[in-house]
Amino acid sequence: MRDEARHALPVLVVEDDADLREAIIDTLSLAGYATLEAADGHQALACLKRELVGLVLSDAQMQPMDGYQLFAELRSRHPGIPFILMTAYGVIERAIELLRNGASHYLLKPFEPDGLITEVERHILKPRSRAEPDMVAQDASMQEVLRLASRVAVTDATVLLNGESGVGKEVVARFLHRHSMRADAPFVAVNCAAIPENLLESTLFGHEKGAFTGASTSFAGKFEQAQGGTLLLDEVSEMPLALQAKLLRVLQERELERVGGTRTLKLDVRVICTTNRVLADEVRKGTFREDLYFRINVFPLTIPPLRQRKGDIVPLAQHFLEKYAPTHKKHPVPALSAAAIEHLTGYQWNGNIRELENVMQRALILSCGESILPQDLMLQVLSPPECTAPDATPGESEGAAAPTEDDMSMHLLEKRHILDTLATVNGVRKLAAEKLGISERTLRYKLQRYREEDTAPSGAQEQSPAETLPAHQMSGEQHVCTRH
Repeated sequence: MRDEARHALPVLVVEDDADLREAIIDTLSLAGYATLEAADGHQALACLKRELVGLVLSDAQMQPMDGYQLFAELRSRHPGIPFILMTAYGVIERAIELLRNGASHYLLKPFEPDGLITEVERHILKPRSRAEPDMVAQDASMQEVLRLASRVAVTDATVLLNGESGVGKEVVARFLHRHSMRADAPFVAVNCAAIPENLLESTLFGHEKGAFTGASTSFAGKFEQAQGGTLLLDEVSEMPLALQAKLLRVLQERELERVGGTRTLKLDVRVICTTNRVLADEVRKGTFREDLYFRINVFPLTIPPLRQRKGDIVPLAQHFLEKYAPTHKKHPVPALSAAAIEHLTGYQWNGNIRELENVMQRALILSCGESILPQDLMLQVLSPPECTAPDATPGESEGAAAPTEDDMSMHLLEKRHILDTLATVNGVRKLAAEKLGISERTLRYKLQRYREEDTAPSGAQEQSPAETLPAHQMSGEQHVCTRH
């Protein structure tokens, strides 16, 4: 069996002559190719709705839909699938016209079996290898996600990736792109939450020179930059309603006009969207368009949080140790001690993989020997027990032990680290939480605690960044253009 056949997707044979169809299928099967069959164009289109296909091999003369009509439908509905037309010598001109319009090849009847196999080998689609050097997915729940992702990757279906912040939605989006037939074309990502509302439209759709103040040159937007490839709309739920309407039209019509332009540009782009919100709830609240929701929710994939995929915690931690050890001059790479593994697997990981990555970088900085120890992780610093119950007041628990001197020093270290981080991002809570590897909810709770501490009528306190940080940054008030 040829390697090309073993790794290829099935060939769909469309032929109304049952005997010839059977002979072609036998020839392909002997060469190791999986096959599907249809007696006419309508059956072929119905088959393509159900199955993933690597090539369509179609007769030209069929009723009621012939090969030429089938090709036109295929170009519209499944533009990435190669198409080979089988035709008689007398109508070769029409076959050549199909080649000009994007068909892969044509075969003149009668043809030799070896010639058929040669052309199939040349044009059939073969999914990429599933080996992912940067993809860690040993837990059964993530393996199921990747199994489904592999099925949809080779299609052009729009995928909606759901999951909490930091679970690796962009990593899965890149997996989809690498395993698609667009893998050699661009992968373009745009974070809809990080771009100011007044710039997001031109960022996505481009603009012409003079379209607005400051538009000194024409600009190709993200859709144009992704032409032929994949566009990731990260955190699409943060897009303003007015822009959602334009996005819907672009997705429906597969064409756009730049801001300030009149020329229509045809698009050939596969779209993947991500959100950390429940979009059905956003639709009910009126913050997300229902028609756009149905347009992008063609193939939903939910990525479980790290606390629900315990089998990935240690492999991911080891991956990050190996990734960052060279930059921290750690040779050899420190190993995880049994006690550290116990701490890692028993932790809740509210910040998911992003938090784990930050923790492992911190552990490399603090570790002194050949092993990572629990104290190197400093998990109790960024996520003390009270973080899981923000409504409780510290010290309220009956019988709670009084904080020790070490606890207080660690608390001040944490406070200084959080406030310094908040200052570096101009008080933007969302960015600070991402840098710290914690949720915005946890950050809000901690800032509230610090405000209460700084206004408490107790004795003199140790000088901390809170005394010099502007009040609007302590409260998390934002003076930059971003959406939440």
